[in-house]
Amino acid sequence: MKDTYTIKEAIQKLEHYCAYQDRCHEEVEQKLRSMKMNSEEIDQIMAHLINDNFLNEERFACSFARGKHRIKHWGKIRITNELKFRGINQTLINIALKEISPEEYYDTFETLANRHWESIRETNSLKKRKKFCDYMLRRGFESNLVYEKLRELEVNDQ
Repeated sequence: MKDTYTIKEAIQKLEHYCAYQDRCHEEVEQKLRSMKMNSEEIDQIMAHLINDNFLNEERFACSFARGKHRIKHWGKIRITNELKFRGINQTLINIALKEISPEEYYDTFETLANRHWESIRETNSLKKRKKFCDYMLRRGFESNLVYEKLRELEVNDQ
């Protein structure tokens, strides 16, 4: 990366950066700071990217939620926390979570829970329960879902 950029060069670089993958405002600002742009230039470039629809937080939040759920099998809690960490507001987070249909969410949860339960090689039932719950909660699934599923799996195991 070179030392200094004109605004025009920075805009070109950031248009490519945003076109390649949806970005949140924070990621783009960080990128601009790493390019040694001052705050006035950053504001100008950000405004250009938003006006030309290269930067759209709602689109970012929705594609983030869909992707993390479908590819990484994250639950709503983890997706919400990650979006908050990226500075996305609650309204956009709620819109993004609607991208995941209840059926798809439940199917993913069921598949992941069953697969993980089968994969735990632990003879001590308390340790197995703990490993299962820790894993599913770390993935960001709601505790009521996790504990209900645990009861169901334990009944089936006996």
